[in-house]
Amino acid sequence: MIRSQPLTAHDLESVVREIAPTDNDAAARAEARHASLTKPPGSLGRLEDLGVRLASISGRERPVIRPRSLILAAADHGVAAEGVSAYPSEVTAQMVANFAAGGAAANVLSRLADVRVVVLDVGVAADVDPAPNLVERKIRRGTASIAEGPAMTDSEALAAIWAGLETAESEVNAGARLLVTGDMGIGNSTSAAAVTAALLGLPAKDVTGRGTGLDDQGLARKVAVVERAVRRHGQVNADPVQVLAGLGGLEMAALVGVILGGARRKVPAVLDGFVSGVAALVAARIAPLAMEYVVAGHYSVEPGHRKILEVLELRPLLDLEMRLGEGSGALVALPLLDAAVAVLNEMATFSQAGVSERVD
Repeated sequence: MIRSQPLTAHDLESVVREIAPTDNDAAARAEARHASLTKPPGSLGRLEDLGVRLASISGRERPVIRPRSLILAAADHGVAAEGVSAYPSEVTAQMVANFAAGGAAANVLSRLADVRVVVLDVGVAADVDPAPNLVERKIRRGTASIAEGPAMTDSEALAAIWAGLETAESEVNAGARLLVTGDMGIGNSTSAAAVTAALLGLPAKDVTGRGTGLDDQGLARKVAVVERAVRRHGQVNADPVQVLAGLGGLEMAALVGVILGGARRKVPAVLDGFVSGVAALVAARIAPLAMEYVVAGHYSVEPGHRKILEVLELRPLLDLEMRLGEGSGALVALPLLDAAVAVLNEMATFSQAGVSERVD
């Protein structure tokens, strides 16, 4: 149900209070089950750890991660007018139509991984034709340029967080047991770099990458824009919502809501790349416990993404030098989660198989 009033700081605090720690008892039971399965202890490495973590998130010794949904949040960025992307702003709306029609990489990979695609429009500048898998929650038609002023107001950032949170919980109510984060927005890697620089106190050059494929001149221009934006808006006492409003994007804010909503409902969120990482960083500042419900799908080649994952102490499952966004890296990682769950749920124990256990 769409909320009639925007989320307030007080409402956000209420959401945070409802996020509980993951289930240590379920994790212990999953670990004990792994010890009883027909394999040497720890022989499946990180797959075993991943299965245990999914058990702790779900509260079940044998976790379930199907059905699952990709929430692909989309919005435009005023900073695109500064020449920070190799593509024009109208591509955002064009790609949203492509997602709705099923023709993008995210759609192909979602079909492969049996994932429902939900496109969440929180700030696309143009009108987008209705579609069955399109959720229209437009807060405003793109952000203002962070090179000139704040991207949006605090209340707009909170409204976008709420749109993501409600969309996530709607998917959970419909049966989703795993969420995937995805993004679309020309110029959003510039905004992501600015938020990263401000929240982590790092130089712009250390967190700004080539995005859609900028050449050296374009990258230098992008770094200069990030530096100017952070100088103008970055000194806000590190309040995460204020930083997000001043420097970020509506789709980033929506993904903050997706992460918080999943955590509140004890459903894992598999993160994609840089923009999803920024959303996780903001979510962690708002609700540290939410990170117990997050799995990092992959390393993006964007340098800021690696800085964020280091700070959040998240070790991604894959490193394929991807930088597309859309949820693509997270979707490619899903078969590893499936494997972790299948091993834990379906392998025979030594007793069941009549196999002798290890002799110490």
